[in-house]
Amino acid sequence: MNTATKLSGFALGLAAVFGAAYGVGQVVGPVTPAADTRHDAHADAGDAPAAHLPGGLLVSDRGYTLAPLAAPAGEFAFRITGPDGQPVTRYEVAHDKPMHLIVARRDLSGFRHVHPEAGPDGTWRVASPLAGPGVWRAFADFTPAGGPALTLGVDVTVPGALAARPLPPPATATTVDGYTVTLAGGVQPGRASRLTLTVSRDGTPVTDLQPYLGAYGHLVALRQGDLAYLHVHPEGAPNDGTTPAGPGVTFSAEFPSAGSYRLYLDFRHGDVVRTAEFTVVASTPAGAGPGASGAPTTTGAPTTTGVPAMTGAPTATGVPAATSTPTVDAGHGAPGHGHD
Repeated sequence: MNTATKLSGFALGLAAVFGAAYGVGQVVGPVTPAADTRHDAHADAGDAPAAHLPGGLLVSDRGYTLAPLAAPAGEFAFRITGPDGQPVTRYEVAHDKPMHLIVARRDLSGFRHVHPEAGPDGTWRVASPLAGPGVWRAFADFTPAGGPALTLGVDVTVPGALAARPLPPPATATTVDGYTVTLAGGVQPGRASRLTLTVSRDGTPVTDLQPYLGAYGHLVALRQGDLAYLHVHPEGAPNDGTTPAGPGVTFSAEFPSAGSYRLYLDFRHGDVVRTAEFTVVASTPAGAGPGASGAPTTTGAPTTTGVPAMTGAPTATGVPAATSTPTVDAGHGAPGHGHD
């Protein structure tokens, strides 16, 4: 698919986000999207797949809908309803879990990746990952039994005082909890980009990374603005006889359009999962022809582990407020992360 087509998808995605976003919190009953929240490009459950859109832009796709629910303070709950309108109760296991819930503040100053537990009625529950005021995008990454792999997204608002947090500028290294992670590789829109993230500690390459969810690393990329979602996994697998346990972890991902993206790398070492963050700018070099690679322009903001805390000024959405249990407030410099 060429870049022009991808950019067209980007424009449709923006329309879908503003049509599909709605808030959820401590309300009397489940939040029900209005009829038009199923977006113009995919108006009802029987429509064809929105293959031109990146993941996470739609609250409903191919008949499946992400439906947040009212929950006690400090808890986040939701269901996935299927084409028949009933809660989905059977899922495929992907990367050791049947459900991956990722949340990110809309200014990209906060990020968490957690794994809820499901009840027999299809309700997923987890300690609230919404770590402070702002508009958050919640992504449910899952595969229903016998169905397609999907990533659905919905906005959730946590009230409170906000401070604007600009996206950190590009660089090629970041530090987190005493580890240094460097990024190498080209980032060009509309083409597969091969990225290698290399982990070291105190100047020594880490060669004994531990498997986390069946891999030596997990990478999520979110596009600034609409938060289009890319969830990719590295080449090779632990204990396959050929893939080393570090220091480098290599990924291949297609960035759907030009623009700035925030990358979040989860890696495990010393029995602790840490998250390294980078900003990358996907652009085609001036005068470059087909197949050319853009130089990676990346950055990282140091992160802390196990501290679900930060603030940010989200983009305006006009959605109703939701309640959560904010913890320590830190901002882009020390985003809150969690891994269950």
